Amino acid sequence: MADVKRAGKRALKAQETRRRILEAARELFVERGYGATMLQDVAAQAGVAVQTIYFVFGNKRSLLKELVDISIVGDHEPVATMDRPWFRDALATGTADAQLRAHIRGTREILERVAPIMKMVDTAAASDPEVAGLWQQDEDPRFVVHDTAAKALMAKPGARPGVPAERAADVLFGVLSPELYLLFVRERGWSPEQWEQWTYDCLRSQLCSV
Repeated sequence: MADVKRAGKRALKAQETRRRILEAARELFVERGYGATMLQDVAAQAGVAVQTIYFVFGNKRSLLKELVDISIVGDHEPVATMDRPWFRDALATGTADAQLRAHIRGTREILERVAPIMKMVDTAAASDPEVAGLWQQDEDPRFVVHDTAAKALMAKPGARPGVPAERAADVLFGVLSPELYLLFVRERGWSPEQWEQWTYDCLRSQLCSV
C-alpha cells in the first residue's frame, strides 16, 4: 500500500511539473516568440532544472508540439477532437440547427485556447522547417473535423436544401478559422460571446433552412 501511495504521489508531482513547464512555455513563446525563447528561460519560469525539460519533452520542438496539441483538446488526455464528448454530442443532435449551435460552441472553446498562439506557431514554422514538419499530414486536421461535422449536419432535418456537404465543410473551415476569430476578438475587441452569436447567425443563414 505504501508503494502504491508513493507511486501515486510521484505521478501527481510529474503531472504538476509538466503543467508548469507547459504554462511557462506558453507565456514565454507568445511574449518573446518561439525562436527567442531558450529552454533555460522556460525552466527558470517553471521553477525546474533545464534537464527536467529535456527529460520530460526531449527537445524544444516537442515541447511546442505538446503545447499546441493540449491547447486544441483542452487537457492532457490523448483523445482526438472527433472522439471528444462535445463533438460526439454535437453529431448526435437531431437537427441541423442544434448541431450547428453545438459545433460552434465547441469550436469557440478550442479557439479561445489556440488562437492566441497561432501567430507564434506560424512564425516558428516559417523560420524552422522542422517545426513546420511537426504537423505535416495529408489533410489538414482542422478541415477533417469540419468536414465530418458538415457531412452529418447537411444530412439532418433543417439543413439548407441544395448545399453540398463539401461546400458546407469549406464554409465551416473558413468562418470558424483562428484567423477570423482573432480578427474579431483581438483586433476589433469583440467578446467571445459576441463572436459566437455572429458566427451562428452567419452560418445558420448559409447552412440551415431559414
